[in-house]
Amino acid sequence: MTESSGSYLSVVDAWWRAANYLSVGQIHLMDDPLLERPLTAADIKPRLLGHWGTTPVLNLVYAHLNRFIVERDLSVLFVAGPGHGGAAVVANSWLDGTYSELYPDVPQDSTGMRRLFRQFSFPGGVPSHASPETPGSIHEGGELGYSLVHAFGAALDNPELVVACVIGDGEAETATLSASWQLTMFLNPETDGAVLPILNLNGYKIANPTVLARIPEEQLLQLFRGHGYAPRIVTGGFDGEDPLRVHERLAEAMGAALDEIAAIQAKARTTGMEGRPAWPMLILRTPKGWTGPRVVDGLPMEGTWRPHLVPLTRVREDSGQRAQLEEWLRGYRPEQLFGRDGAPTPALAPNRPSGDRRMSANPHGNGGLLRNALSLPALERYAVELGGGRGPLAEPTRVLGSWLRDVIVANPRTFRIFGPDEMMSNRLEDVYAATAKAWQGETLPTDEHLAREGRVIEVLSENLTQGLLEAYVLTGRHGIFTSYEAFIHVIDSMFNQYAKWLELAEQVPWRRSVSSFTYLLSSHVWRQDYNGFSHQDPGFLDHVVNKQASIVRVYLPVDANSLLVTMEHCLASRDYVNVVVAGKQPTPTLLTLDEARVHGARGVSIWDWAGTEVLGEEPDVVVAAAGDVPTLEAMAAVQILKDAIPTLRVRFVNVVDLMRLQSSTEHPHGLTDEEFDAIFTHDRPVVFAFHGYPSLVHQLTYRRANHRNIHVRGYKERGTTTTPFAMLMMNDLDRFRLVMDVVRRVPGLAVPHAPLTQRMDDERMAHRERAHRFGEDGPDVSGLLGLPFARPAVPPASPSDSDAMWGTITPRPDR
Repeated sequence: MTESSGSYLSVVDAWWRAANYLSVGQIHLMDDPLLERPLTAADIKPRLLGHWGTTPVLNLVYAHLNRFIVERDLSVLFVAGPGHGGAAVVANSWLDGTYSELYPDVPQDSTGMRRLFRQFSFPGGVPSHASPETPGSIHEGGELGYSLVHAFGAALDNPELVVACVIGDGEAETATLSASWQLTMFLNPETDGAVLPILNLNGYKIANPTVLARIPEEQLLQLFRGHGYAPRIVTGGFDGEDPLRVHERLAEAMGAALDEIAAIQAKARTTGMEGRPAWPMLILRTPKGWTGPRVVDGLPMEGTWRPHLVPLTRVREDSGQRAQLEEWLRGYRPEQLFGRDGAPTPALAPNRPSGDRRMSANPHGNGGLLRNALSLPALERYAVELGGGRGPLAEPTRVLGSWLRDVIVANPRTFRIFGPDEMMSNRLEDVYAATAKAWQGETLPTDEHLAREGRVIEVLSENLTQGLLEAYVLTGRHGIFTSYEAFIHVIDSMFNQYAKWLELAEQVPWRRSVSSFTYLLSSHVWRQDYNGFSHQDPGFLDHVVNKQASIVRVYLPVDANSLLVTMEHCLASRDYVNVVVAGKQPTPTLLTLDEARVHGARGVSIWDWAGTEVLGEEPDVVVAAAGDVPTLEAMAAVQILKDAIPTLRVRFVNVVDLMRLQSSTEHPHGLTDEEFDAIFTHDRPVVFAFHGYPSLVHQLTYRRANHRNIHVRGYKERGTTTTPFAMLMMNDLDRFRLVMDVVRRVPGLAVPHAPLTQRMDDERMAHRERAHRFGEDGPDVSGLLGLPFARPAVPPASPSDSDAMWGTITPRPDR
């Protein structure tokens, strides 16, 4: 180490000590931030909430990264895997100056320091994690496991960005993190940025040792070499070692790692590179709770599991622990770090990057600053024509695939598709005419559509594809996640965390709007008859609608044209989670493109061509449907009723925007009570054929005046390997059961039309017997027979723009 580098490391050490001081203060203090007098009980928070154990290493890494950002003019995004060490990320953003710029009421002085301390994990303040309120953060780190996949998602298509990702050794035991090491297989050094994983082995989780900290070092190195990394181990801080020695070793290792990243990228971008490079990573062994109390109440603290949360738990009521806290804080020598006014001293300035080079101010950490709207091709050339009348068969997702192909062409650096090896199965393969699947590994002559550069990433882990798109969107880009409907449940918890992030982010004034996260769920419950019970589950919708109404949107397009209109809307929207469920099997096209636009604008429509009501008269019954297969069955049921009871006035209603069912007082897309009653009536029976679990419709409509008359048929957790129509009969969603429901629920029909009910029951038995005998459904229930197809009667729509077409809520402007 040269004399000049040694001098600089003293600045790094000062920054580290300052960040540690601020972190300890945030966890413990309400007042006296500069220790101008002996601490009293009144200076201590009544509840000590925070995580000290991981904090000193987050501060250490941040301080060293700052040094290299200043020296090399790097663009670095910081991801704190142990995000529960949020005090560290907040402390560094305050030292950077970014925090005070975004929160002027927390200036860089003693008043600001007092507010910084008081607000942390305090009512009306900020959480203890790296939450959306934290400058520079795209990863909260509350639920562990997602840091590394977020780092890779941020690096995609950002060739100048280095994402430094600190990973806790407890987090490293989670399933998602364990799988995330494989993501170098998809990172193109020519066109993408770099990820520098920094695995901190402090030895413990909450109360147990960690796996990776207890395996032999050679096995540890072999593990990561096998994942395609070139690991370096830095060990230090044990047995009272001088921190400057640790600074020296970490500076050398981090500098070498950044050199290797630059060399890999230079080679890839000049002469080219064959195969997957061995990307550098750091393994940093330090004591848990480093620089904190070594012994508390006679028990060892530093280097054990005990400092995971707060080492000193009785500071307010115990004068001895208060004295220990004061000694701990004074050990950082704050008089060298902060002036009498509380501002950071000039000694820290050389380690502070300027402007957007500050990690807390990097625009990738506030991706809406970088977001540009997608260029979306006009839908007309992709739409299915209904020139010969309603009903031409088309595979909705295949039609969508041709449009997505051209979305990729029009947005070659800002749009990606992520999925778990299901693009072909979900019939989106037309995109491969415009792009390949990203792949940095070995290829064989039998492989198809693999290339170093590709706009599709397929990896058989819903967790990885979810995390990649989350970070890709949060850093200012666009994309969709496509999956089988049943298996999207794998990411239920990740969806929770992301929805919570969006809910909080919309309350942060300086956070700019990001593109919506859009799920395209296909291979759905009603066409998984061949895969069986394990593949049949529409319950993700129930999970999603429990989140804040300002965030979630659920769409059930009925055909190819309505799917095109829905996806056009979703890809233009911001700050939502859109869930779109669509079929991939040949499906009758019911609506022209213009009709689909009008229907999309309404979200729920009366289809007079599919019903039998008389204009100017109230209907006897409403038959409603949401979802492609339920819609066809409901329409077929109405035709049976039309022939059998020609005087029955049936109103047919289709719902494409599920949240229209909820009250307008609960969801911005909801119908008012007057609008709902006008469509579904105030007192007539409603037979509702629904794609998912029936209870969800009841949950959304329970406040409606006519809720008592709403009868829902949907999936009732009955399935097996069978035929499509047999699957419908197992769940009482078939056309014959719907006819029986109408007859039984419309007053005055049950007795005179008991023969019709009996005939419907006979039809069910006959079709069940046919399926069991021949292994297929009859043509009268598997084709177009019995459906009310005629030429379109709705006049063409000419809305001015996509948002107006939807007529619900305009994506909110940047706040």
